[in-house]
Amino acid sequence: MKWKKYTINTTTEAEDIISSMLSDLGIEGVQIEDNVPLSEDDTKGMFIDVLPELPPDDGTSRVSFFLREAGDEGVVPVSKAQAGVSDTEDNSYTFSDRVWEVAEIEKLLKDIEAELSDMRAHVDIGEGTIVSSETEDADWMNNWKQYFRPFTVENILIKPVWEDIPEEYAADVEEGRLRLININPGTAFGTGSHETTKLCISQLYRYVTGAERVLDLGTGTGILGIAALKEGVGKVMATDVDDNCVSAVEENLELNDIWEDDFRLVIGNVLEDEELAEEIGFERYDMVVANILAPVIISLAKPGAADRFIKRGGIFITSGIIDTKEDEVLKAFEANKNWEVVEVNHLGEWVNVTAVRL
Repeated sequence: MKWKKYTINTTTEAEDIISSMLSDLGIEGVQIEDNVPLSEDDTKGMFIDVLPELPPDDGTSRVSFFLREAGDEGVVPVSKAQAGVSDTEDNSYTFSDRVWEVAEIEKLLKDIEAELSDMRAHVDIGEGTIVSSETEDADWMNNWKQYFRPFTVENILIKPVWEDIPEEYAADVEEGRLRLININPGTAFGTGSHETTKLCISQLYRYVTGAERVLDLGTGTGILGIAALKEGVGKVMATDVDDNCVSAVEENLELNDIWEDDFRLVIGNVLEDEELAEEIGFERYDMVVANILAPVIISLAKPGAADRFIKRGGIFITSGIIDTKEDEVLKAFEANKNWEVVEVNHLGEWVNVTAVRL
């Protein structure tokens, strides 16, 4: 199906009130484009390595919304009864499932124009014009899968669940020369083919000797913990701040025949939640891996952060570090007398820093 896109050309001053107006008219979800630079408060919780390069802020803004139109490629409206929705509940349509009749869209646009006209008396809305366009026909939920193909890292073959084992690797997998990891990354997590994941797995391969206890900080799909277990470590404790990863990890453990006793997942921020940190355990781990982003790695490198979880002589493997942040990360490790950096590796624009706990 195709989506109709409608963009209101306005000002940054008016974008919030226009967004609110669209919500009141039944539009769920808008896209706002402007050239206002992100402030320090904006980026504080976002862990952005590279800020977008924007042209000078000229005060203009573009507020867009998307509608599915009835009659387009067989799309027809569905009643609440047909959809199995109760009339006694407030089950509003969502961005993905409402279908608009042509007459509904025409009325909606007239209502928006009337609201914009009324706003002019109270706020500078700039042009206040509405421009329509049509998006490409795309299966947004599944098209990303074409970019995740089976690949090897050291002695491991990582394969998405929807792909077969490539013929050139079949004999190596069958005869045990390649260890197989089946992965379902889900739409909210990395595929595992990213350079940072490859860097971390390569370091696991280098330093794992067997029977280690590993802490995986920011586990996501669980791929690094699973790779560690495939390499022969004894137990994995994994953490993540996003509870949406629970179902992804559980599925991937099952896909790889890994018992939950061997891979334990807890949700929370080890830098902020002291009870969680105590539950994980201090100086308990032979190895800690963290494939996150540079600002988080910098925080973990500070005294009293990741160092308190690792045994003396233990290894801290990090990546998710864009090369422009390499010096900042290294300085953070150097500022903590508990660390000695033993390796720095590069793959594309990404960096791995591996340190030993003194």
